[in-house]
Amino acid sequence: MNHPSSMHPMPFGADVQDGGGVRFRLWAPAAREVVLERRRGEQGAWLGIVMQPQADGWHFLQDDQAAPGDDYRFRLPDGLHVPDPASRSNPQGVHGPSRVVDPKSYAWQCQDWRGRPWHEAVIYELHVGCFTPEGTLASAQARLQALADMGITVIALMPMASFTGQRGWGYDGVLHFAPHPSYGAPDDLKRFVDAAHGLGLMVLADVVYNHFGPDGNYLHAYCPQFFNPAHQTPWGSAINFDGPASHNVREFFIHNALYWIEEFRFDGLRMDAVHAIRDDSPIPIVEAVCAAVRQSAGHERHVHVVLENDANEAHRLVRGEGGLTSIATAQWNDDLHHAAHVLLTGEADGYYVDFADEPLKRFALALSRGFVYAGEPSAFRGGAARGEPCSGLALDAFVSYLQTHDQVGNRAMGERIDALADARLVQAARACVLLSPHTPMLFMGEEWAARTPFYFFCDYAGGPLGDAVREGRRAEFAHFNAFADEAARAAIPDPNAEQTFMASKLDWSQRDQPDHASALAHTRALLAVRQQLDAYRARGSLTIAHGADDGVLWVDWELGGEHPVRLHLRANFGPDACRITRTKGRALHQMGASGLIDLMLESGGVYASLDDADGSDV
Repeated sequence: MNHPSSMHPMPFGADVQDGGGVRFRLWAPAAREVVLERRRGEQGAWLGIVMQPQADGWHFLQDDQAAPGDDYRFRLPDGLHVPDPASRSNPQGVHGPSRVVDPKSYAWQCQDWRGRPWHEAVIYELHVGCFTPEGTLASAQARLQALADMGITVIALMPMASFTGQRGWGYDGVLHFAPHPSYGAPDDLKRFVDAAHGLGLMVLADVVYNHFGPDGNYLHAYCPQFFNPAHQTPWGSAINFDGPASHNVREFFIHNALYWIEEFRFDGLRMDAVHAIRDDSPIPIVEAVCAAVRQSAGHERHVHVVLENDANEAHRLVRGEGGLTSIATAQWNDDLHHAAHVLLTGEADGYYVDFADEPLKRFALALSRGFVYAGEPSAFRGGAARGEPCSGLALDAFVSYLQTHDQVGNRAMGERIDALADARLVQAARACVLLSPHTPMLFMGEEWAARTPFYFFCDYAGGPLGDAVREGRRAEFAHFNAFADEAARAAIPDPNAEQTFMASKLDWSQRDQPDHASALAHTRALLAVRQQLDAYRARGSLTIAHGADDGVLWVDWELGGEHPVRLHLRANFGPDACRITRTKGRALHQMGASGLIDLMLESGGVYASLDDADGSDV
């Protein structure tokens, strides 16, 4: 049986030639000369060859003796050795040499996989290093079957691009094409995606196009044109998406997006913090990436782009005729998270101040329309308007959740929501998210209400950068009441300490304990109900009514377009049981709910039902 390979042709980096040899290209306009150094085997001698200068600052070499598995690096005129910024593999870390990879060497098994439509998406975000004790792609792959059986349909991998050290979240990547070696080799990542597809799971790649990490980025040494000093960011000069020579920079990132989609067969991207990208181009890089991904997929595959966008730019989520995506498929919905978090915990520090006023009503509003802030003034932002009107957007354009790596890991002590709030109310909120027409997302371990922390961690120890990260991390929380005291701040875990990383790993033994097993059964039951609604959600959804009074939240949605049905959701977040009118139709899910005519909802009780437009059971 033939198992074809996949590769994405790139105009830069190391390209293995069909007739033998390797073509190398590097954009280094600030270097008068570049020497390619290559060796066969890690103990082999380095061979240096001067590359040929070309127009626009490019340097080229066709090396007929080079082969897959060779290590290579570039030597600049001052003697500095730098890895290939388009390296497909850097097994010795971001400061070491790159390695020639033949992308055609992996034989894909799931040739017929075409992805899944977005209305079927149930996302599971995971960090490869913390998902299992081993922290590898191979060990994570072994647990995919359990996720598929539970009702997960999408695996969202936190960034895989290489970063400094052995451990980190991945958002400080500097080699955007090289999977981080601590997790496995490039073929291990392909094998993970291939196995996921065999189980009916899509896989999203988390990509960071708003900055490079603070260590291991050598571009300034030979290609300062990669950055635009006209735009300053928290990380220094912005990536040059709109200034002189920006064409090559834009091509670099567009090719990176296509590389993950075509060569690794990811089913889409999650684009990190696009609000932090500085780009005044007529066609911003976000739109350009989305268009390139759609064009690459054509009509052959379902491929999706999800944004993280604090600006709540609804225009990037508008869909065209027939529900086809115009720019991005969906956006992470922090507004819903913030409202639910304040409701469950009562916390009102920082950005939570915008949700402290009637959080239950804000949670209901988020469930009904997506954004809470769709042009309204934000107190946290000094009264400035935030967001754009979102009425009419497809509700599955909102990826909604009770926690993410950000919302857990950016807490000083890395606490999950299940360790912070009443278990009954957390489960009620989780039911609201999983039953809604939004696209739900769980953070690894959430399905069993894991209480292991997820800290911010990195590997910059042993130098001034490590000290700056540790002290900066603690200084971030100085304005919080709980950490006003210096001794309290000193207790915040050191991000560089290996123990901080080890403590962030999931404790799988928890899953079999009674409380956690009960939470897992609840998640499975909710996802089974959600699967029943897939056929209706495929034809669209809109909100009929929403509100909250006396601790009870209600939302009614219409699903199904031409022949609609109505989904009714009621949840009691008050401290006492209450009696409400029973909703029409067939009961889909009930927890802490009883009664044939009126419903008695316990605190934390949830009731959902489905009826035809005429009020009959479906």
